[in-house]
Amino acid sequence: MSSFHPFKGKVSKHFGDRLSPEDAYLSYYDTRLTREDIDSIKDDWLTDNAIQFWCEYLEQEKLKKEFPEANIILLRPVMTYLLMFENDIRALKTALPDLSKTTHVFLPVNDKHSVDQAGGTHWSLLLVSIIDGVAFHYDSLASCNKIDAMSATRKLEQLIRKPLRFMEMEDSPQQDNGSDCGVFVCILMKHLLLKRLLLTDARGKISMTMGDRQLNAWQGRKEMLKTIESFRKEGERRRS
Repeated sequence: MSSFHPFKGKVSKHFGDRLSPEDAYLSYYDTRLTREDIDSIKDDWLTDNAIQFWCEYLEQEKLKKEFPEANIILLRPVMTYLLMFENDIRALKTALPDLSKTTHVFLPVNDKHSVDQAGGTHWSLLLVSIIDGVAFHYDSLASCNKIDAMSATRKLEQLIRKPLRFMEMEDSPQQDNGSDCGVFVCILMKHLLLKRLLLTDARGKISMTMGDRQLNAWQGRKEMLKTIESFRKEGERRRS
């Protein structure tokens, strides 16, 4: 666990120091963020719920409002766990979104290896281009989750009944501590979704390489907190 505190006291007055870890800070569609989730975004290893919020935000505010015709799915962490540990394909098809018309799927991959395990220790991002038959794996810790990402790819193959070529993206930006992996997943997800898949000319070839691009985790955390605060203030205005 990192002891780095990028925001120190600067945002504490906004993010409810009086709340207990279990108290709700923001309810946003299917996500209920607590103080514990907020604290993880400030300076720790992101909770599943924090990553779920970011998926929900990109889906609701970007995909549905700005690109309603896009057939792109952002799987939540709990859906990825289900994909990894449920062996009944029929049950998976019932529980997961319909992939029959989907062009791309984003999956936050965790190195949790058992349903009995409390939680894993690392997050990475798998972007599956169903239309191209390729699964791109972005890992901010030197391919630490490669085996888990390959396993998720094989399970997806069974669901879509189509072979997928697995590609480990060797130029994926790398974290420099032990707590930024979830933030990297969120930043990469937004960049690849908005700057590559949705804003590229459909007639042109989309490059999935990150070209040694450097990511700023501190800025990513700041953006996530700012987004959450804007929705909280909007909710307060509506109630007043």
